[in-house]
Amino acid sequence: MSQLLRAKITALGTYVPPRVITNADLEKLVETSDEWIMSRTGIRERHVVDKGVATSDLATEAAKIALAERGIDASGIEAIIVATVTPDMLFPSTACLVQNKLGASGAWGFDLSAACSAFVYALQTGAQFISTGAHKKVLVIGADVMTSILDYTDRATCILFGDGAGAVILEPSDDGAGIIDFVHEVDGSGGCSLYMPGGGSLHPASHETVDKKMHYVHQDGQAVFKFAVRKMADVCETLLARNSVKASDINCFIPHQANQRIIQATADRLGLKSESVIINIDRYGNTTAGTIPLAMQTAREQGRLKKGDLVLLASVGAGFTVGATLLRWTI
Repeated sequence: MSQLLRAKITALGTYVPPRVITNADLEKLVETSDEWIMSRTGIRERHVVDKGVATSDLATEAAKIALAERGIDASGIEAIIVATVTPDMLFPSTACLVQNKLGASGAWGFDLSAACSAFVYALQTGAQFISTGAHKKVLVIGADVMTSILDYTDRATCILFGDGAGAVILEPSDDGAGIIDFVHEVDGSGGCSLYMPGGGSLHPASHETVDKKMHYVHQDGQAVFKFAVRKMADVCETLLARNSVKASDINCFIPHQANQRIIQATADRLGLKSESVIINIDRYGNTTAGTIPLAMQTAREQGRLKKGDLVLLASVGAGFTVGATLLRWTI
């Protein structure tokens, strides 16, 4: 067997819709307050799509920015992986829609559903196509229109989420830099703690499922919080130990942006430097598969993510899904 190649990120593009809903706006819809939301989640505002704007639209815009940064045409992309839990429709896949909108005539693709861990899962899936030599350019996109599945009478969930997308291009590394290692886990027993019960084969859409609000996010907040605080740190510790990396070696920690308290608890347990921890949940809320690439862009804008930096990604999502990635930043 030939030696596996290492995949690296060669471009990053992000996109959020221009319309913003602030905590003050939510105070007019449900019984809540800016102080309550900020103290418990760290969220101040979130971006939301206008009616008729779908996940494929956000994904396509992010992909166009990544392609422009790399200076290549969409025809050069060989595979497209779209990480999302809010596909435009059950079929065709959002990847097919994005492929057509981009004009990426030479690419095949598929969607990957792992909720808030979907981007790191898709990143590793794309990296395997690079590592085996099957492809030289893979487009990985994390995109969600979470506001399409929110009940704006449920103050426990409608305050948490926003809409957004991020895309990266993966290519072979010629100097050993790039994606180093990963740890993924699932704990399916947590499936009942964060889910959308309606619309699938178990509960197909009907008047009854609509009346029972089964097409919205349902969450046991305490169960999700406790699991996330424990498991995000667990997988990071496993990954760092396996690669003989100390917390002090990490230049940039880019976690899934679900809750500021979860992020801080993870950073504290790992002993990470405060200046290495990237938090932008105040500006975007939880965009599910979009959070990590959006946080990558925030880190770049703030000058806290530079070529050569050792980067740790981490996530926990519905399923429960868990993931962490160690990489050397290459752009």
